[in-house]
Amino acid sequence: MAAKESSLQVDLKELWVKVLTRIEPTIKRSHFVTWFQNTFASELLGAGTGEAKKGETDSATESFSGETSLTVDHAMTTGKILVVAVPTTFAKDWITRKYSVKVLQAASEIDSEIKEMKFDVVSRLADKGNAEGVDIAKVCSNSEKSVKKIRNKQEVDLGDGVRSKMLNNRYTLDSFVIGKENRLPHAAATAVSNMPGGIYNPMYIYGGVGLGKTHLLQAIGNAILKDYPSKVVRYVTAERFVTEVVEAIKERGMPKFKDYYRKVDVLLIDDIQFFERKDSSQQEFFHTFNELYDANKQIVLTSDRLPSELDDLDKRLTSRFCMGMVTELLPPEFETKIAILQNKCMDMQVLIDPSVLEFIAANVTTNVRELEGVLRQVAIEAQLENRVPTVKTAATVFKKLYRAKEIIGYDIDNRRRDGALTSRDVMEAVALYYRVSLVDLMGEVRKKEVLLPRQVCMYIIRHELQESYEKIGCDFGGRLHTTVINSCNKILKNLKKDSRLVRDINAIKREIGL
Repeated sequence: MAAKESSLQVDLKELWVKVLTRIEPTIKRSHFVTWFQNTFASELLGAGTGEAKKGETDSATESFSGETSLTVDHAMTTGKILVVAVPTTFAKDWITRKYSVKVLQAASEIDSEIKEMKFDVVSRLADKGNAEGVDIAKVCSNSEKSVKKIRNKQEVDLGDGVRSKMLNNRYTLDSFVIGKENRLPHAAATAVSNMPGGIYNPMYIYGGVGLGKTHLLQAIGNAILKDYPSKVVRYVTAERFVTEVVEAIKERGMPKFKDYYRKVDVLLIDDIQFFERKDSSQQEFFHTFNELYDANKQIVLTSDRLPSELDDLDKRLTSRFCMGMVTELLPPEFETKIAILQNKCMDMQVLIDPSVLEFIAANVTTNVRELEGVLRQVAIEAQLENRVPTVKTAATVFKKLYRAKEIIGYDIDNRRRDGALTSRDVMEAVALYYRVSLVDLMGEVRKKEVLLPRQVCMYIIRHELQESYEKIGCDFGGRLHTTVINSCNKILKNLKKDSRLVRDINAIKREIGL
């Protein structure tokens, strides 16, 4: 009898440790230690029989004293009741209010017959030296060792021999900057993370390099793991999948490989176009896809092309890719790029003038990755040289990275080396700020988008460099001095009522060191 009771104690202790291990990643570490220290599973009552498995023989005198219960459903006679002992009434009330749903869900996943929970105050657990409850520090320590191992291998153990590549926690749906060009993919990704295996299955995201496909893909995985901690999420690049197929064939481990991928709840595969001309990998993925899809498991894929444009991929696969949601990520528009740059500045904890961000956004027209690369380079160089980032800094970085000969009329090479500010310096700064070319600024073009920058340029040269009206007119293609006077007077008049113009001129002056 004593041996049986001891066995029950071990079973309940293992059960409670497993529950704590499951909920630990979902709760802030300090809160987890505070509220679950010195708790233990005291009883597991059988359904409707009045029978109980007791993990602590002396707890009967204190059990069910003002207990709080939580039920999965109302069929209380069809499931077991797990009784958890806690040291104080305060701890019982707090756990019940804040964490009872998580605890019950985790317990039900370990033992599907557990349908109800009761929290029982056992005051002796608060006594110093009492060793009945679980030592939360050991649970956290085991978790930290696991994470340390995970970081080395870039994988996470998901139980039953299933492993998943570590997802980058910086990739979240909240950190993805939404513009009208990517609103639909983001909305679809959110829907998938809210209801994995639903109507958006499979989900196929396509678009050019550096537009955020991997971000959205991993964000879906992170969101699902946050809301459904028990789900098995597997993220893998198509290249890695192919390598694993080759290794499995070579080592005669295909049964293990099949089992490895077909246990998952969510399969995320990046750069699916890499499967082209890989017949064995295509065949294996085809069968894996079918099995997961038939079991309502979520599949999300990314590619650089539409399914119909993957010419060297089995048509059986491309037709299946179109069964769910196919959505395209487009290059960001100017406003979206500004928002992305502002977010990156917050992540990097740097302050950069809006004019610099606008310059970067105007010149980087390819993808988000290059946008971030230029910003990071500008910030690093300014930090190393102990100066504030300017448009000039950004222009230099841009030319160095992309071999650009002309950057919106910004001629970097033709500058005076003696440090003296010239009319040419002002012209270049104004052209850069307003995103017009030097040729148009100095020429005969009278479009509004060129006329204002030209007048601003003349005004700054006159009032800051003290150049004569005649000299300014010559610099601007031989214009009459009266034209220069009228331009300067117009700007002077508008400065009294146009706050935006004041801001623009001050920004240009700051850029050239005035």
